[in-house]
Amino acid sequence: MGLTDRYRNVADMPKELAVFPLRGAILLPRASLTLNVFEPRYLALVDHVLAGDRLIGVVQPAPEAGNGESPAGKSFPLRQVGCAGRLFSFTENDDGRVMIALAGVARFAISGDVAGDMPFRLCQVDYRAYADDFVTGHGEDDVDRPRLLATLRNYLLANDLNADWDRIDGASSERLVNTLSILSPYGPEEKQALLEAPDLRSRAEALVALAEMELAARDDGSGTSLQ
Repeated sequence: MGLTDRYRNVADMPKELAVFPLRGAILLPRASLTLNVFEPRYLALVDHVLAGDRLIGVVQPAPEAGNGESPAGKSFPLRQVGCAGRLFSFTENDDGRVMIALAGVARFAISGDVAGDMPFRLCQVDYRAYADDFVTGHGEDDVDRPRLLATLRNYLLANDLNADWDRIDGASSERLVNTLSILSPYGPEEKQALLEAPDLRSRAEALVALAEMELAARDDGSGTSLQ
């Protein structure tokens, strides 16, 4: 049984969710995200979810919240779409920091804040627009996997990066697309666009387009091509 298989549909999810606002970070279904937690408010959040359902919402601050990675307070505006993840790994360091790993479950829309005296933020969330997120592998057959892999190879080559191709070849298209989206080096706007892509095919096409634009913009005439 997978880490997120227990969540079969919208009814299995809480209507209120502790959220971790972090600019430039997204989470997607059945992919994982590792976070280094050190602020007291978010250490309290981790304690809270460990004592409860282990679900955390990852969401980006809205552009008008400024450029901070995670703005102070609980009233700054948030992006309207985030993703819930199950905390499945927890490591505490000697300096009080903790490393946590989240497995993505499903995206949600934020409908409001929940009042309370906790130092972290609770939000009312709605998963209904993303019901397909609960279906493992939904939309995989529509992904142009050969083009995605060819683009990935060219991108890695252009950036002098290596990859475990045995692991990549063995990954499902869903896991590959969602993991690449989470790990991609793009800015908050691009990351949010990847998060909000309506389906897996659209997300894969967006990844390819972003890589193509980056390589084209810095083409040095070396012959590197995505064609």
